[in-house]
Amino acid sequence: MLPLLDVLRLPTTRVLLTTETFAYRVLPPVACCFTTAFLVLMPRTQSVRIALWPITAILTLRAATSLDMSMGQPKLAFLNMQLQLSMIYIAARTLEWTVQTKPFVRMARPSSTDVPKRNLVLDAIDLVCNSRGCGWDWSQGVYIPPETHPTSSRLAFATSASVSGLKHLFLSGTIHSAVKSFSPDTFGSVDGGTIFDDSLPPHLRYLRSSIIATLCAFAIYSLIKANYEIIVVICVLILRQHPDQCPPLIDSPWRATSLREFWSRRWHQWFRRIFIFLGGNPLYLLFGRNGGIIGTFLASGFIHHLQLLPIDPSSEMWRMVLPFGMMGAGMVIERAVAGNKTGGWMGWTWTMCWVLLWGNVMVDGWARAGLLGSPNVLDSATPIRQPIERLVKTFDEYLHAIGGKP
Repeated sequence: MLPLLDVLRLPTTRVLLTTETFAYRVLPPVACCFTTAFLVLMPRTQSVRIALWPITAILTLRAATSLDMSMGQPKLAFLNMQLQLSMIYIAARTLEWTVQTKPFVRMARPSSTDVPKRNLVLDAIDLVCNSRGCGWDWSQGVYIPPETHPTSSRLAFATSASVSGLKHLFLSGTIHSAVKSFSPDTFGSVDGGTIFDDSLPPHLRYLRSSIIATLCAFAIYSLIKANYEIIVVICVLILRQHPDQCPPLIDSPWRATSLREFWSRRWHQWFRRIFIFLGGNPLYLLFGRNGGIIGTFLASGFIHHLQLLPIDPSSEMWRMVLPFGMMGAGMVIERAVAGNKTGGWMGWTWTMCWVLLWGNVMVDGWARAGLLGSPNVLDSATPIRQPIERLVKTFDEYLHAIGGKP
């Protein structure tokens, strides 16, 4: 009993990452997650899941707040942010599985020639890792983008995905370096700072901040794309999954002609289920469809705020909750004005303007927390990074010159 109580005890300080601390702090909530995933596949296990979830919640909180993944290096503080997000993911998904009354069912893969035999262990692993629910009975309504890689063979698919992953990794690093070059001593560093330059007149100030916000959006897109492509290669070549089990994650969000299309089809749906479960469903019961939409985005904003706390404990919640909440409000306005007929160049203009308007606020919140100063793959590639820095510096000097305040 005493060792169990010691494991559940919440710490007051963070300890550095070692093999021992990782096994002692991270593996217990991960084990609870897989156990709950296994249980939700079987009937008459809800009482066990209910008893297990409080333990899981305590363990995830303990892991998120007690382990220093950065090894004491401020530039690696983003690793603590990733740990916190992983623990939020575990706590939220296991809570959903806990309240589930009927067992989840993994459907047959359409690419299989024979109906696969049920393997609860493999199904539990897939349930944990498959946040979109591809191939599960609970994933109705999730949009799956069209495949862009050849599926004639695993090797052809993996080769194409590898090239795409490396390309987007390079793009992400290049764009991120450009963003940091706008202000290397403030938001381009881990100290953080605002993207709004008060030394510029308003029109140039918001032009500059909008360029930075747009670059950040493309850097995030490229990083998500690169990470997913690398995961896909591992799944197909090493875990021997069929390419059909690894559909694209994101679908050219800059082509969206409505906010609804942007957020429900074009942007990644990795945390869609969690946001709907935590925010959308409760507010839908209270305020109907519009409440569900806004509640989903409020949950997204709150989780994005929690994600920032490891790198900036003083981060203000409204800097995430407001812009994400306004994305939901924009969707409600869009539906009230145009129904489901938003589209064309007017729809594209509306969508991009709304996303950019509140994207400025969102990116400014990340910049103030020091997130934009995190390292990237090009930090040590001086021959590539220096021309980018000179180009951005020249452009920034030009903005200040025409603003009359060099």
